[in-house]
Amino acid sequence: MDIFNGKTLVLKDGSEHAADKALGDAKAVALYFSAHWCPPCRMFTPVLAEAYKEMKEECAAPVEVVFISSDRSNTDMLKYMEESHGAWYAVKYGDTFQQELKTKYGVSSIPTLIVIKRDGTVITANGRNDIQAEGPRAFVKWAGAA
Repeated sequence: MDIFNGKTLVLKDGSEHAADKALGDAKAVALYFSAHWCPPCRMFTPVLAEAYKEMKEECAAPVEVVFISSDRSNTDMLKYMEESHGAWYAVKYGDTFQQELKTKYGVSSIPTLIVIKRDGTVITANGRNDIQAEGPRAFVKWAGAA
């Protein structure tokens, strides 16, 4: 079962999209728990965005990133996405799905990047380290594990 079934995701322009269509054929999803007010997040986000962009341009691995915000408002979240995020989706601000994902995957600090299969099975809880060490190749590795 796809844990995103029936969920709505948003883009940085605020437009809403059905998650199943937005994620398309992605075999794996990198859940990015972050917030603009968090300095380590603001340092890592451009690194993730660049790796994501390179992956999409070079090999288009079947992996998508979904942002789960810990920002203090929808305005803050969208501003953060506009300033430094890649062309990926986010869980709608204030949606209970944000907290469900934090609880399900035991997220207690940010930034955290957890890569899962579409059924919710964890591929790695150390996605941030993978991106920092391997750049866009990490996406290929995750797709292979999915």
